Amino acid sequence: QVQLEESGGGSVQAGESLRLSCVKSQTTLHCMGWFRQAPGKEPEGVAAIDTSGVTDYADSVKGRFTLSRDTNKKILYLKVDRLKPEDTATYYCAAVSVAYGCRAPEIARQADFGYRGQGTQVTVSS
Repeated sequence: QVQLEESGGGSVQAGESLRLSCVKSQTTLHCMGWFRQAPGKEPEGVAAIDTSGVTDYADSVKGRFTLSRDTNKKILYLKVDRLKPEDTATYYCAAVSVAYGCRAPEIARQADFGYRGQGTQVTVSS
């Protein structure tokens, strides 16, 4: 059983930055990433990283969000820069099967079939 724990969310002004962290209980060969969900909206995969370190981002965050991980591959970071009010959501870390490819949309689509954390809230005010 893989456990994921997120941290780093908060309330910020538009244009500011945050760094979200996800600690994984064990090293696995999953596709890792983040998805977010705002109230009343569908989950949106924002970033994914495969076991080789190749990353993929949703168009809505490309150039503003950066995914990285520590050398042991047990901590996943999401640096979120130039935040906008529309980035307000609960952000979840997820580990999903690589069977469907490791791309940002799959993180949201496959999260319920893999592992996911409890989420961390990001609120951006204008």
